[in-house]
Amino acid sequence: MREGEPSPTSHPDRDLRVADDRRSLAVTFAGFCAFLGLYATQPILPMLEHLFHASKATVSLTLTASTLGVAMAAPLVGSMADRLGRKRVIVVSASLLALATLLNATATGLPALIFWRFLQGVFTPGVFAVTVAYVQEEWADGGAGRAMAMYVTGSVIGGFTGRMTTGLMVSHWNWHGSFVVIGLMGGASALLLQAWLPEERKFRSRVEGESPFSGVASHLRNPRLRAAFAVGFGVLFSMVACFTYVTFHLAGAPFHLSPLALGALFFTYLFGAVVTPSAGRIIDHYGHRTATVLAMGTGVAGMLLTLMPSLWLVVAGLALCCTGVFVAQAATASYLGVAARHNKALAVGLYVTFYYLGGCLGGELPGYLWRFGGWPACVALVILVQLLTIATTLFGCTDPAQDGRPFSEREPVLEAAGFE
Repeated sequence: MREGEPSPTSHPDRDLRVADDRRSLAVTFAGFCAFLGLYATQPILPMLEHLFHASKATVSLTLTASTLGVAMAAPLVGSMADRLGRKRVIVVSASLLALATLLNATATGLPALIFWRFLQGVFTPGVFAVTVAYVQEEWADGGAGRAMAMYVTGSVIGGFTGRMTTGLMVSHWNWHGSFVVIGLMGGASALLLQAWLPEERKFRSRVEGESPFSGVASHLRNPRLRAAFAVGFGVLFSMVACFTYVTFHLAGAPFHLSPLALGALFFTYLFGAVVTPSAGRIIDHYGHRTATVLAMGTGVAGMLLTLMPSLWLVVAGLALCCTGVFVAQAATASYLGVAARHNKALAVGLYVTFYYLGGCLGGELPGYLWRFGGWPACVALVILVQLLTIATTLFGCTDPAQDGRPFSEREPVLEAAGFE
């Protein structure tokens, strides 16, 4: 065999497919580890309320702290990734996230737990926000939809696994052990990312000397991006408010669900995982605004169903809520890819900040309304926010390409972001 000739056993097409499958699987693990522990305390909030003799709003800080950490760190991570590259930031962030998750198990009181939860949030956007930018760039020539479907699937499975793990662990051991298990799973995912995620090939670092603040100011002057940020705020507000306070509702009369049963509620996420990959086709056919309005309208219907005295109707309502959120998230995230013409990782980071600020408020504000009207008062608040989000979408998220081309022929954009 002459030098330079392919080996008789070499199959270039097969090798390329294997490499692409491994890369897609690595993106799936990025979504998985990013959301594995972010909402892990949701199923055990009623238990923490009794264990620490604290109010609903106080124990909900275990969620608010992590989402606040995400909101604060996201723009910084986006700017950092625009300078340093994608894989390096993703792998380091995944490793630090796993370590912070393990440290939750050392908490002996609520303040310490809240602190470690905040640190988890700080390291989270380095995984998911940068992975979004990685997919936008590396699959720009085709296949981005499939890659993002893999990523979204990983993020949904990760969020479900984290919640289910805490519900399962506290039913047999204690809540400390759940963070050990989740942290070990996150550490294993970080190792897989290091081994399977290829170095970025199409990344171009930001010009040296360019201030990240100028990019932030430019994005905030963009009215379409401002509207998208506001929509993201409303989307996660409704999601966190619904799934946080419904646990208190279902732990009380007449349902009296255990932590394990509350963890099982998040099987409704898997319904959303099935629906979300088809959201790209809906967006391409009907447009971002129509898809978002329909999705949020579905969420309103789901919230109304949760008022019913039947557990199965409540579960159906939760399935509609999370499906509406996932589709709205996919539509808004894909809109970002067109509305932001430069510094896209920074635009994603800013979006994530507003998105998780909505989650912070959604985790706290309903706790104060609960004192006056219980779960119905929380439902009324969530529906109000959903209706405001619909109005913002209709009047603010205008089509960015007004050049007469059909929507499907415009610049290829991100089909979903899986910010949970």
